[in-house]
Amino acid sequence: MNLKKWIFSVFSPKKELNYAIRDIFGFRPGNIFLYDLAFCHRSAAVKINQKTKISNERLEYLGDAILSAIVAEYLFKKFPLKDEGFLTQMRSKIVSREQLNKLVAQLGIEQFIRVGNKRFAPKNLYGDTFEALVGAIYLDKGYLVCKKVIINRIIKIYYDIDELISTHINYKSLLLEWSQYEKNKVEFHHSLLFLKNRTRQYKVEVIINGFHYASAIDDTIRGAEKSAAEKTWEMLEETVQEFYSQKRKD
Repeated sequence: MNLKKWIFSVFSPKKELNYAIRDIFGFRPGNIFLYDLAFCHRSAAVKINQKTKISNERLEYLGDAILSAIVAEYLFKKFPLKDEGFLTQMRSKIVSREQLNKLVAQLGIEQFIRVGNKRFAPKNLYGDTFEALVGAIYLDKGYLVCKKVIINRIIKIYYDIDELISTHINYKSLLLEWSQYEKNKVEFHHSLLFLKNRTRQYKVEVIINGFHYASAIDDTIRGAEKSAAEKTWEMLEETVQEFYSQKRKD
């Protein structure tokens, strides 16, 4: 770093942010304004002309894709014998809004977040901000540095992979939340089956807006609902990703 850049980093109004990025992620920011922008929620967007306001939305969009790719590659190499379903579920757990929200609090960087009205801050404000930060790191330092930071400074320190493996996702709740947001009608149709030995089994079908999606059979209604919901969620992966991208903007 040349003398001019060093003086700027030390005496810049963003000095505390500069130090926080260095201490948490292990590098000195090249363009501190990218990181500052990553903490600016759209409710606190800065107006740069009559038609344009800037916030962290574009960085969030980019960071979402970069983070997903890094986590996918990490899991692919860490679990060489696991199938696609396992890898997809693990990636979902690592990049879930709940995990990212908790992560920002653990990193202690919530103080830098700027929002229009703190009383009405979005539920996933912290997670959205982290994704924007990933976008800022990628633009400032490139993919390889960004990958190293995410794996060595985030996943290996703040995530318990073994615990995540044993953590189950409530796909029924996710489906119902998605349907409420998108104003879709999701139904779980139950039916009772009798096997030849008179053992009871329960069949559950998931129907969305009148169209049949996945079904499952289990000894309990709850078990059948869980399996049918998970199958449906996987079928709707692209659709629900669009849902969460839009939801995060709200």
